[in-house]
Amino acid sequence: MNRQRFIALMVAALLAIAGALYLSTQRNLPRDPHGMALWPTLSSELNSVSALTVRKGAAAPVTVHKQGEQWTVAERADYPADVPKLKKLLLALSDAKIREEKTSNPDSYAIIGVEDPSQPGAAGTQIELTAQNGKHALIVGKSAGEGSFVRRAGEKTSYVVEPGISVEAEPRYWIDTRLLDIPTDKIQRIESKPATGAAFSVHRVAASQPKPTDNKTGDPSTAAAAANPSAANPAAADKFVLDGVPSGRQAADSQTLAPSPAHFSNLTVEDVVPAGDIDFSKPSTVTVTLADGSAITFTGAVIGDKRWVKVAAPKDAMLSAKANGRAFEMASYRYDGIFRPLDLLLAPKPPPPPPSGGKKPAPAPKP
Repeated sequence: MNRQRFIALMVAALLAIAGALYLSTQRNLPRDPHGMALWPTLSSELNSVSALTVRKGAAAPVTVHKQGEQWTVAERADYPADVPKLKKLLLALSDAKIREEKTSNPDSYAIIGVEDPSQPGAAGTQIELTAQNGKHALIVGKSAGEGSFVRRAGEKTSYVVEPGISVEAEPRYWIDTRLLDIPTDKIQRIESKPATGAAFSVHRVAASQPKPTDNKTGDPSTAAAAANPSAANPAAADKFVLDGVPSGRQAADSQTLAPSPAHFSNLTVEDVVPAGDIDFSKPSTVTVTLADGSAITFTGAVIGDKRWVKVAAPKDAMLSAKANGRAFEMASYRYDGIFRPLDLLLAPKPPPPPPSGGKKPAPAPKP
């Protein structure tokens, strides 16, 4: 081997050794994760997510899963789930970016709430997603400014991610709280049968039609309005009448008797359970009859500090499918507005006459 070839080989060997040392050094350098996606593949898997399970402490897990084309809550007998809330959480998980790396020491996990969430008293919440490519699990800990402490399940390193991730761990917070919507201008009659006391009802009486007046302007719309002042809003001029007024009492005014939109419009619920779990042996019932002849019956029961309602709507297939066999917890003000006691529909009692005191009335003055 000549000298020139030997030198070339030595240079090549030194370059190879230097390259290997450089790669080894780079491999061992700590990487800065700032700005990296928490779950890099989740955005491409969002449409394939089929289940979400939330677990915290010793409580039973909550599972929101897809049944056919509908999302339901397993722990609520597959009652329809709050899909907007689910989508909001999935997007938050997909958008979450790592702000900084935190502890990898298991002894410090509890400080930031990323310890094993199955432990009693654990502060963190585990979120598990089932998607097309498998399962993803994340432990969400305490808040960190505008972000959250998190740790991917099975990994030691914890992070602060932004934006913050908020998740509920009780089944009641995952149901679709919308139950029904009864337009008050469609209500014709409300029949009430309280658990104790006599039955009564309120019904709508259409406004009387005044005689047409002269229309000097020649405007057809003016003539129509004069002939029927309630044409723009026919129900607005209607009155409500109370049936079943007790002897010696008078009904309240029509405005008081009229059903309130706050009670029947956009009716929401707090929770849902199988109807058999609630004691309806001494119920109050209210039947609302609408302009099209359909009727919705509410059966109510007060159990402790909670108000429970069953709903029957024979002519509404969608509502029946949602309500049959179920009891709904309702906010007190909603329940009290539907099951109004008769006393609230009566005019106040007149004050008793003042005692005469045995005095004779003064004689009338002479003219």
